Amino acid sequence: MRFCAHAATLFVQCMGLAMLLLAIGGSGARSAEFIDAAGRRVVVPDRVGRVMAADHTAEVLVLVLAPDKLAGLGREPRRGDLPPRFARVPVVQWRPDGNPANMAEAALRLRPEVIVDASGATPERAAYADAVQQLTGLPYILVDDSFARTPGMLRALGTLLGVADRAGDLALWAEHAIAGLRGRLLVRPANMRPHVYYGRGASGLETPLPGSPSGAALDEAGAINVANGLGRGIRVLVSPEQLLAWDPEIIIAEQRGFYNALQRDRGWRRLAAVRNNRVYLEPTSPFGWIDDPPGVNRLIGLYWLSILFYPEQTQEDLRTITCDFYDKFYGEKLTTARLEALVRQAGVKPPETPQPSEPLLGVPQSSLAPITPSAPSTPSTLAPTAPQPSRPAREPASVTCTALAAPGTLTPLSPSGINPELAPLMQENAPVGTPGVRPPGRRGPAGATPGVGAPGALPR
Repeated sequence: MRFCAHAATLFVQCMGLAMLLLAIGGSGARSAEFIDAAGRRVVVPDRVGRVMAADHTAEVLVLVLAPDKLAGLGREPRRGDLPPRFARVPVVQWRPDGNPANMAEAALRLRPEVIVDASGATPERAAYADAVQQLTGLPYILVDDSFARTPGMLRALGTLLGVADRAGDLALWAEHAIAGLRGRLLVRPANMRPHVYYGRGASGLETPLPGSPSGAALDEAGAINVANGLGRGIRVLVSPEQLLAWDPEIIIAEQRGFYNALQRDRGWRRLAAVRNNRVYLEPTSPFGWIDDPPGVNRLIGLYWLSILFYPEQTQEDLRTITCDFYDKFYGEKLTTARLEALVRQAGVKPPETPQPSEPLLGVPQSSLAPITPSAPSTPSTLAPTAPQPSRPAREPASVTCTALAAPGTLTPLSPSGINPELAPLMQENAPVGTPGVRPPGRRGPAGATPGVGAPGALPR
């Protein structure tokens, strides 16, 4: 048996070497060096046409930046979950299991030019990446999409994938969201922040710990995670008695089963969050607003959580922001029906019905080109709708979602895309020398060192 396992590993290595030699000898493409989030120097093609995502977080990242370059989805999406532009990506139904040999086998089957991993830039993941890279001969890069480094990560990976302009626009959106929330938290005393419980799974008795990706979303939005006393880690199972003892002010349910149980089961009526109607269901289509996966999809969740936690300090209209986010990041123009399905049980107040004589306000025009490079740019602003004296109470599902808030509810951006009042704060909190970060369209010196000069540069 040991001989068979050795022979299988040798076969994978030989196949990887043959594939690499074929790519180098047959394509004639130039190569470059990318310094990833773990400080590893990885030789990558100068032009990348096909990418394999090593985890679900990386899948969403590539879908957002360049869906036509993703080799395949690792799991079957729920029916109707993916926007049409994402639905064209084939499903390969492969999931990582921690075995480099299995990853190498899947990579050789999909034949990508680069493997992207967003599961963490730890020494263990770096060793795993090295093992897969040695088995396949394919470049394997680690990226860091923690909240603080998301903007730089978008720019670096966008340049690698040849979509630097699009990545730069998305990075500005991320910077605005992250810096705006930090500015509010600077003036909020720690003892005035709400105590929140985030329940995962159908039972809701699995909750994230501080330091986990799910816990990071709560921390970034300025809440106190009631599970803080259990230490640091990923997730932990708790008992109903423990949840009752914590008695959180706000409860967020990941799944509808837990959300419904909190509304119906007598045992939960002692919770302050249930008594005060502060139980909310997390939107999860096409991806979660807090987790599932812990990637760029969490950016819209920052606005949502800020509105839940600090409604008296929040002036943004979530419907407007949601329409804008889905258009820019997912290339989906939400219908009114789909928008309301997302936010109806997420704690968002119903929109005020406009007067019959007033036209509906359109979604702010997107500054992004469509996700598909060959498709023409289409602005998302809607033409004013003529008054409808006999309009039905509910809009048909085919109507594109509209912003019902008054003009000016969104914080204005400077010409550079950054709120001038928050620019100093962003500079102060910006990470210095982040591996894998580079200015769009620029390349650094061949001997660049992580944290010096232009990390993540691709020298020619």
